[in-house]
Amino acid sequence: MSGNLRGKTILVPESRELDLFAGMLDAQGARTLRCPLVTILDSQDSAPLEVWLERLIAGEFDDLILLTGEGLRRLLAVGERLGKLDQIIAAIGRVRTIVRGPKPVRALREVGLTPGLTAASPTSAGIVETLSPHDLRGRTIGLQLHPGNVDPSLPAFLDARGAITFPVIPYRYATDSESASVADAIKKMSAGEIDVIAITSSPQIQRLLDVAREKGLEEALAAGWKRTRVASIGPVVTDALKAIGVDVAVQPESAFHLKPLVAAIARLYDLS
Repeated sequence: MSGNLRGKTILVPESRELDLFAGMLDAQGARTLRCPLVTILDSQDSAPLEVWLERLIAGEFDDLILLTGEGLRRLLAVGERLGKLDQIIAAIGRVRTIVRGPKPVRALREVGLTPGLTAASPTSAGIVETLSPHDLRGRTIGLQLHPGNVDPSLPAFLDARGAITFPVIPYRYATDSESASVADAIKKMSAGEIDVIAITSSPQIQRLLDVAREKGLEEALAAGWKRTRVASIGPVVTDALKAIGVDVAVQPESAFHLKPLVAAIARLYDLS
């Protein structure tokens, strides 16, 4: 598949695995324009995380819902700092784990665990669908959320079904790129200088919107979305893009991570 994207300019806003993702695209002959939009930081207050982990260790949870792999890794890192990593891993192994998608599956496997249930689709709605046949009355659930706009349907569903939930948000987002760099990327999109923008998380979308508003580039961004093919890593991001009226040209068919995203982008040009 080497060279499939030769001559194409691809805007890469990924932060956590920027070099890996850009390297995959470079290997296909693409010219990558790197503009990391969001970085992930530890929670400013670890006390709520520590209390939540103590509940987990004490066996107070019947179920554990994991929305992100990053969230689980951050919780494990807190546990390691507390000197209780082995206890936390053992405690997770004793409860029923429900995961939203492949990233928390990989994070579990890194510590020798496998999920009890995997969502029918990698969305909060997919978790609701998966849990709908199950009796949740009186079950105590540790709910690992992510920062930002969380789909309220999942907590509402758990509450309506009689579950007792203990939510935790193990990390926070911070802007990574300077606004000037983001503004320049928006201008390039508007001018038709970018062939594809590869969106890998919903906060990246919000960052583009925020900078466009801050710099008076809202019309330029609207034009850029139309002139640039938009690749989405999966359903959650696709839904967020559709919610603001952006057409998604392609997303991976089933496995929602970087390598399938690169293959999906290559398929845009019928060269793979």
